Amino acid sequence: MLLYFFITCFSFVLLLKPLPLKPLPPWTSEMRLLSFWFLKDLLLFSYLGSLRSTLLKVFHIDRIPLKMTIKNMSLSSSARAEKSSLDGEAGEMSVLDLPELALECILERLPPAGLCSMAGVCTSLRERCVSDHLWEKHMKQKWGRVIGPAAYREWQWHLASRKDLGSCKQGKPKGLTRLLSMFWPSSWSTPKADPINNSKQRSSLPVNSIMSWYLALETGKFWFPAQVFNRENGHVGFMLSCYDANLSYDPGTDTFQVRYPPHGRRAIATESGVPWERLRAPPFDTSPHDLHISDCLNDLRPGDHIEIQWRRNKEFPYGWWYGVVGHLELCDGNENYCRCHNSDTVVLEFHQYTPGSRWRSTAVNRKEHREEGDEADGFYGGIRKLYNNEEISRWKRLWPTEVLE
Repeated sequence: MLLYFFITCFSFVLLLKPLPLKPLPPWTSEMRLLSFWFLKDLLLFSYLGSLRSTLLKVFHIDRIPLKMTIKNMSLSSSARAEKSSLDGEAGEMSVLDLPELALECILERLPPAGLCSMAGVCTSLRERCVSDHLWEKHMKQKWGRVIGPAAYREWQWHLASRKDLGSCKQGKPKGLTRLLSMFWPSSWSTPKADPINNSKQRSSLPVNSIMSWYLALETGKFWFPAQVFNRENGHVGFMLSCYDANLSYDPGTDTFQVRYPPHGRRAIATESGVPWERLRAPPFDTSPHDLHISDCLNDLRPGDHIEIQWRRNKEFPYGWWYGVVGHLELCDGNENYCRCHNSDTVVLEFHQYTPGSRWRSTAVNRKEHREEGDEADGFYGGIRKLYNNEEISRWKRLWPTEVLE
């Protein structure tokens, strides 16, 4: 390191005062700029290296980015006061010595557990670590594929019910408060002495925040609505279908517990150990008992991939079943002569069933399609055309190992 510093400074001095005996070539001006950059990078590297060592030792942070854009930004008065307090206790550099932009870059790269740990350090860091813009990224990365508008409404109802209960009942903390205390330091929910004002102030996490929602999902105490493929452990009667259910996350196994709503007189069915691959957010924000209004019927052609609502009888909720658009009986399937897309009748095929099975195919009216069927074969509802290759691939990955009867 000293040798690198000596060479850099020597070249800088040498090029700054050229010899009078002979003019230097034109590239020396560029070398001067390079010397400036080398010196700046060396000083910045040394500063951030010492800062990283301090952060690792004091806050137990696994990864601290060393390449940042540092700007001269002043700290707020409260942050500066807390920094002085921390400096007095530790006798070393504090993370609050960082400019705002550098500190924000660090927090954006922390995992959820790291943000929770940093939030327990002081009030200033807590205010930053509970910000929605930091937790929104983590929420989308982990929960975005299974959380939809219905789950958000359920969370709002949950908060409202806890608020109403708290206004009428005081005493031992229950529900979400006790749940989140498992992840927060005890100082978050107990009065803390303020060294500046010599008073005690109570700090708590905003309940209506993305962080509180994330932690409620992560601990598995909050049940939310979603949809499950091949329900009830891949029961033969539900292969290549997707039904609404209530889910709870199991952090110990990284799987889910599932409760299916009762069907007619049938009791609530449950399932455990459901992996992420069998879950999705509902494609439509509607009740499973409502008929989906199809808007793709005029676009359906042979070979298109679809999902169609189906239920055993009128008391049951709809489930979404995977199928493909087939050819009419009089069509030989030749693309050059096929006119099936001009017909009012659309043939839907379910290739998971053996040829000749009564579940193998059905036909719907393209212009006047509503719920069709009877008590014997069930009722077919709305149709949804699949345009996304990822959705189609997911159905194919769930394909049964044997052809169904």
